[in-house]
Amino acid sequence: MALRTSRLKKRALKVLQSEHCVQQTEVSILLTDDQNIRILNKQYRDIDESTDVLSFSQHEGAEDFPCAEEENLLGDIVISVETARRQAEQRDVGLDEELDMLLVHGLLHLLGYDHAQPQEAEAMFARQAELLEGQMDKDSD
Repeated sequence: MALRTSRLKKRALKVLQSEHCVQQTEVSILLTDDQNIRILNKQYRDIDESTDVLSFSQHEGAEDFPCAEEENLLGDIVISVETARRQAEQRDVGLDEELDMLLVHGLLHLLGYDHAQPQEAEAMFARQAELLEGQMDKDSD
């Protein structure tokens, strides 16, 4: 099954618009495999295992809203397609739906959301669900 990268791009743009990011906001999305994401996870998080998604913010620790600038490099999102496929099967959803969820999750991290604390997790996962539910019917292309 071919990956529908245009679908991911549309999803990313919709999320950024929903979060009031300016048009010039830039995000890099890398679709990779378990081996490569494991290397990045070890290098940057000191966790020697693969994961589903990693986010690398260009605004780590910034107090201001990351999309407030006129031109903005928000950061990078790395998604393991291998892990996404396994998780999609486990959740009994399509690969597109799983990739959507991982992309939105990664974008929310770049936008300053986190889930380290219970209150943060509640806010982040609620926003994630809103963004996914509000757009699923519109993305059937």
